Amino acid sequence: MLSVEGLKVGVNGKVILNGVTLTFEPGRVYALMGPNGSGKSTLSYAIMGHPEYSVIEGDIKFMGQSIVGLKPNERARLGIFLAFQNPVEIPGVQALSFIKAAYNSITGQNLSTYSFNKLVKSKISELGLDESLLQRPVNDGLSGGERKRLEVIQMAVLQPKIAILDEIDSGLDVDQLERISNALNVMNKKYGTALVLVTHYTRILKYVRPESVYVMHSGRIVTSGGPELAERIDSEGYGWLGIETA
Repeated sequence: MLSVEGLKVGVNGKVILNGVTLTFEPGRVYALMGPNGSGKSTLSYAIMGHPEYSVIEGDIKFMGQSIVGLKPNERARLGIFLAFQNPVEIPGVQALSFIKAAYNSITGQNLSTYSFNKLVKSKISELGLDESLLQRPVNDGLSGGERKRLEVIQMAVLQPKIAILDEIDSGLDVDQLERISNALNVMNKKYGTALVLVTHYTRILKYVRPESVYVMHSGRIVTSGGPELAERIDSEGYGWLGIETA
């Protein structure tokens, strides 16, 4: 469904990715691991089309077609979703209104407030999350866990084909982690959303089990494997791969 082919990406004149090749298939769960500064977030932003991340070489294809020339909103309409590591605050904009505008833009519909509220409530109920965040400004004054829950609610409403979750587990306590993990499992199992869990820890992978694990370092994929790879990293760290961490 989504393929990254020999991707070389620069930011402000500095090369960050040095020839990354990956494939993501429909409905599967992936973990993209590696220590801080390995290029995980850069790869996520490049796939989503962040304007400051320039593709120098290689290609990104979705359903067989190159998307390198597409803007982020155009990629979103195709079914690509990115949950940010640090979601941006939008003071004064109600979360429910924000998500409704995104939904109408991506789907080309113009649902009434009644119909949209009914849709959102059904999604939240399926995920086991609460509605209170929808009446708050987008991420303004929210805790880290609340921001991550709001990201998952957005994903559930927009129904992407693939969701890239950049450190969705950061800043979460055990109860919040389990709640969000359960919601992600519903998205994957019930709706067939492919998940890419971008993380340098393995704790979320105990709740949302990846079928494939990729490890990045210095802007490259250094190894890949199944869930046992994440388990070994959890017990032994990255040293056995020749990766030094601070």
